[in-house]
Amino acid sequence: MARGAALSDAPPHRRIRSFVLRGGRQSPAAARALELLAPRYALAFDGRPIDLRAAFGRMAPTVLEIGFGVGTTTAEIAAAHPRVDFLAVDVYAQGVANLLRLIDARGLGNVRIVQHDAVDVVDAIAPGALGGVHVYFPDPWPKKRHHKRRLLQPAFVHALAARLAPGGYLHVATDWQPYADEVLAACVAEPLLVNTAQGFAPRPAWRPQTKFEARGLALGHTVSDILFERRDVPA
Repeated sequence: MARGAALSDAPPHRRIRSFVLRGGRQSPAAARALELLAPRYALAFDGRPIDLRAAFGRMAPTVLEIGFGVGTTTAEIAAAHPRVDFLAVDVYAQGVANLLRLIDARGLGNVRIVQHDAVDVVDAIAPGALGGVHVYFPDPWPKKRHHKRRLLQPAFVHALAARLAPGGYLHVATDWQPYADEVLAACVAEPLLVNTAQGFAPRPAWRPQTKFEARGLALGHTVSDILFERRDVPA
């Protein structure tokens, strides 16, 4: 066998993912929403570049929302900002189904869903195409041996920054202080970004309280907002 053929048979490198998909029964209501509403409001991901104009049928600032949970925060923000488009990304079918129902019930024409790994989705977005990125209460993976699973590590922060247009923003919120410190340090170190505050930012009025935030506050956690903007040119 030729050397090239032997190398091609080697198993591909497996990327560490920031989530774990667990099996579970899908409710009839969720299955119905996925069947009836996904063709209208969801984008099938195939790895090719995402055409935001085609996805939304217009030219408008687009905000990428990563990990929207049950979708209530996404729907609330989208309803309050009809001139902005929201590309909502998550991997969990139950949450996707819930957001589909919210989109349909509230007539939100400015939300599209991608059910896929956000790292791959970001790779498919053109540099400079986004007006903003929301990452609210990502899994902090608190055990030290799981820190490698944390989504917002320097390489991914750079990928997000590169997809922002000049003046676009990256907004992260978390109730896990060690993770907040880590994300803040990664953003400070990213030359494409500049902090809008001295350290952590005040909570913007347009960010509603999420279910995870309420749970964290009930446990006595401190909620940290991290809000950076894309520079016109690297520092």
